[in-house]
Amino acid sequence: MPAFAAAMLMALATPGSLAQLTPERLYYGRDRRMPVVVETPEQFAGEIEIELRTRGVAEAVQTAPAASGRVDLAALFPSLWRSETPTTLYAQLVLDGAPVGAALVLQPMLTPNYAMNMSEQNPMLPVIGKGRVMFEDERVALRHQSGLSDVSEREIVYSGIRAYVDRHVILETTAGDIRFRLRPDAAPNTAFNFLHLAEGGLYTDVIFHRVVATLPNGAPFVIQTGDPSGDGSGGPGYFLDLEPTTLRHDFGVISMARSDDPNSNGSQIFVCLSREGTAHLDGRYTAFGEAIAGADVIERIGAVEVGENDRPVDPPMIIRARLVDAPPLGQEPDRVSKPEHAPTDR
Repeated sequence: MPAFAAAMLMALATPGSLAQLTPERLYYGRDRRMPVVVETPEQFAGEIEIELRTRGVAEAVQTAPAASGRVDLAALFPSLWRSETPTTLYAQLVLDGAPVGAALVLQPMLTPNYAMNMSEQNPMLPVIGKGRVMFEDERVALRHQSGLSDVSEREIVYSGIRAYVDRHVILETTAGDIRFRLRPDAAPNTAFNFLHLAEGGLYTDVIFHRVVATLPNGAPFVIQTGDPSGDGSGGPGYFLDLEPTTLRHDFGVISMARSDDPNSNGSQIFVCLSREGTAHLDGRYTAFGEAIAGADVIERIGAVEVGENDRPVDPPMIIRARLVDAPPLGQEPDRVSKPEHAPTDR
């Protein structure tokens, strides 16, 4: 497509022109219809397609022709229900070859991979408190290798799909704004939980109650927030299980804070200040998103004066969390990098 035509199409595909793929509901049971609505600009009369994509891969997994109005995504893509190894996919609306609107996140509803603390000396023995975090697939494999079970893999039930429009979360703080791209492809349940809490207003007037600028070895560590009570022990009134993630901890990556119990995640989150300071958290904490704007703000919060227990003397605050539709897949900026300059006060 000529660059000018593509630019004109993108100009048409604004929220006001209704170029968007929208699910009729949040949950779809397996082997059932998946009605979604294809909205296009009123004047548009070109080719309409829907692509199934995986994040970070240039080529679409599958492409199907579509039309404006109500369509059945399961009929367009029967493989959604037939996959033996279902993973999170994205459905992207494409008009005349150009992706438009935020993609739909298509998260398979699968039996959770439950984590437990196991003894460091005897990984077959569960312990209360600190221990070696092991997910069920690891425990099953270990029992099988030890001859204690004939089952070498855990049973996984695929019951359907959770479908929603891909959205970014902007934390408006007293130090500036930080924009996060969520990664449901890496940690789907945790990403959705954060989206739900942000949309529901939990992150309103919530302070950064813990700032660890550096560890004893000098590596930058984390800034932590998300406790409505402000003292570091509160949460949303429920716990979320630890979830395995493919996203590594690194500067700008957002992850779940918890107690020694691996399944005590809730609303408390931390943002990493460096890879060298947080690499040891991989596999033990659930990273679920990454900052795509606001690197200076992260650094600014990480540089505040702290007192006892790493509590800021004058805590920065999240004023509110705001949700915005993500751009089409492939048009998002890269994750932020650690600024080379020293942070300055606002």
